[in-house]
Amino acid sequence: MRPSSAVADTSTRILDIAERLVQTRGFNAFSYANIAAALHVTTASLHYHFPTKGKLGERLIERYRTGFLAALDAIDATGADAVQKLRAYVGLYTDVLARNRMCLCGMLAADYETLPKPMRTELRRFFDANEVWLTRVLDTGRERDELTFAGSPVDAARVLVAALEGAMMLARSQGDPARLQSAADRMLAGLGVKPA
Repeated sequence: MRPSSAVADTSTRILDIAERLVQTRGFNAFSYANIAAALHVTTASLHYHFPTKGKLGERLIERYRTGFLAALDAIDATGADAVQKLRAYVGLYTDVLARNRMCLCGMLAADYETLPKPMRTELRRFFDANEVWLTRVLDTGRERDELTFAGSPVDAARVLVAALEGAMMLARSQGDPARLQSAADRMLAGLGVKPA
């Protein structure tokens, strides 16, 4: 049982380092050599766990999506209203930026044309899942008169995701995380959310 546990631990450590590298540099700006140096192992040993960088990327997105969806489930479990859920959703983004990182999938979206097809598929799954969750929150919020906005909930969900991803990039480029929160507040106000 011990070797299997050690393999899983090594795989997790590889994923942790790769995730940090993608979130701070982008997928195309790191190599297996960067991960191997951080772990003090050879690049050949990394290929044992993830035969290609594309396979590593797929697993990264799967893990990130699973964690993000678990965070959305936790928000749902609070029984909060739509306004509180949207604020908590924004908090997922501001928390990542506060750690001097970017949304993993936002960073990968910038590299989309250079990614292997399976990674593109996983990336779409991440954003689709976000849109589905937000659409439900927005639809329910409008039905309960907690939110007011023009257009369809799915369109509003798409605009919110795009705005948060873009605001995150600009806030990072300016070295000013408060820009993300300011942009998010404006977006939420457009959905009928009053300032906290």
